[in-house]
Amino acid sequence: MAVELTLASCSVRTLRAADAESMAQHANDRRVWVQLRDRFPHPYALADAQAFIDLISREDPCTAFAIVVEENCIGGIGLERQHDVHRLTAELGYWLGCEYWGRGIASQAIVAVSGWAFEALKLQRVFAQPYADNFASCRALEKAGFALEGTLRRSAIKDGVVRDQRMYARLQ
Repeated sequence: MAVELTLASCSVRTLRAADAESMAQHANDRRVWVQLRDRFPHPYALADAQAFIDLISREDPCTAFAIVVEENCIGGIGLERQHDVHRLTAELGYWLGCEYWGRGIASQAIVAVSGWAFEALKLQRVFAQPYADNFASCRALEKAGFALEGTLRRSAIKDGVVRDQRMYARLQ
């Protein structure tokens, strides 16, 4: 099932093979990588984008999407559904190419995808865990209606640095 959500300054849609080049271009930036999980490669090559698009194209339902401006994939946003007693919950993750930071695009995409998740996937809770020092990401979640639930102290290590994370959630 293809998804296309049109927003004020971007759209969120199902990833396409043609997105790989633009995706790799925007993802291959250390400033992006340092704010994400280690499974997000760095450097980020065209082959990484192609492999990711191929992987998620087999998901049903697909829960990973392109953030698109002027037909170019400038970021990604997705949900990782939880299991067992947490099966009505999903973790939200997202990234944008640096040249698109500070424009409200992330907040719009977060609102759209979390709303879609509540309706299409019948979720009760969507949460995100940005690094506590990633103030822009924390602010994007707040602008999207997510509530700060707490700080997960010394809960992650990225690039050799032990970091706190914040727990944000939005409920159905």
